[in-house]
Amino acid sequence: MSTVTVTDASFEQDVLQAEGPVLVDFWAEWCGPCKQIAPALEQISEELADHVVVAKVNIEDSPTTPSRYGVRGIPTMMLFRGGQMTSMKVGAMPKAKILEWLAEAGVKQPA
Repeated sequence: MSTVTVTDASFEQDVLQAEGPVLVDFWAEWCGPCKQIAPALEQISEELADHVVVAKVNIEDSPTTPSRYGVRGIPTMMLFRGGQMTSMKVGAMPKAKILEWLAEAGVKQPA
């Protein structure tokens, strides 16, 4: 499964009411570091498809949600479970670090 585009209008349904954990990437078209981590997030969404949904919120198209969660810089990644934000990372990081963060946050990894 590839990444899911989420908007202000769909955030409640796609993230807060999701069955399992959702990794939300707050990004913008003009953000270089956001573009750097995009391929890693695509790969993670494929590799961990059974364990986590990777959602992308464009802060330009949907400014209400990032504002509600206090996003100050991008990329900002937040992990949501059961309608609550449980963990957050700000800034670009390599795929291995994102996977490490997810594992620490309790997201199952493939064997």
